[in-house]
Amino acid sequence: MHEPVDPSAAAPAPGTAAAPSDADGTRDTGPGNGAPEDGGQAEIDRLRREVRDLRGKLLAHPLISQAQGLLQERYRLPDAQTAFELMKRCSQQHNLKLRSLASAVVSVPRPDDERGPWFPGRAGRTPPPLPFLPGHRPDTVNRGTVLKRVLHQALVYTDAGMGDLQSAEPSTGLRMEHHHGLSREFRDFFALVDAENTTCALAARRQVSVTSDIATDPVFTEPARQMILSTGSRTAHSTPMVAASGRTVGVFSVHLPRARQTLTRSQTTALETMAAQAGRWLEWHRQTVLLNALEDLHHRGRALRADPSRRLTD
Repeated sequence: MHEPVDPSAAAPAPGTAAAPSDADGTRDTGPGNGAPEDGGQAEIDRLRREVRDLRGKLLAHPLISQAQGLLQERYRLPDAQTAFELMKRCSQQHNLKLRSLASAVVSVPRPDDERGPWFPGRAGRTPPPLPFLPGHRPDTVNRGTVLKRVLHQALVYTDAGMGDLQSAEPSTGLRMEHHHGLSREFRDFFALVDAENTTCALAARRQVSVTSDIATDPVFTEPARQMILSTGSRTAHSTPMVAASGRTVGVFSVHLPRARQTLTRSQTTALETMAAQAGRWLEWHRQTVLLNALEDLHHRGRALRADPSRRLTD
């Protein structure tokens, strides 16, 4: 079975050289990888990375701006920049993406009593195990590492060359988190999915695995269908990650090159077992790590409200 590149691998295999990965998971071409050995190619690669970074910022900007406004009002902060720095510090302290923290600020009900804790009486939780990620303690592993491993294992189980993983965010819908083997146009087109016009959206809503023949399934809008077909995908299998509480926390999809290409029972079982394990861990992460970050943000925000001259580092 062909094994895709493991995003969490510590080092390349002996005798091979791993090309550097960009922030979006793609790999640059360079000397020895089919690219011309000149400064022009390096400049093109730099510009491509810059464009991808700008696209990511444009997608996250409205959400972060909304969170800034809420924090500025709640803690009577002097300006939006102070609110941004408050979120940035807490996201770094708790190893969270700024976008994820901003999404929680927007979607989590505000404190009942803004003079006290945001989540009074909250007890600690034991993290569920992560059998598909051996060698990592479930209470210390990074969320991004877990999600990358889920997609990697899904590709290994199905021998697929293409796949993507989306998180379910209450304030925005399904957001692309990780991907493998897909075009930049595909990733931009499906960066944010908030309607039921894809297999992944249907799987998230129904909370069951969904298989679609790309060319004929009426679930797709025509632009979405043509975009997926352009990648070489003819069959998509989407598996939802559902938390113990019953909330869909994400979806991962594998794309296969033949129409109506089915999975074996053992493949389906492996995907669904991993999805359940990941769903339980992601819920634990949200109920512990994310809420810890929000509580820290609330504590610092109250301190700034009481003493506007106070520094964020205090």
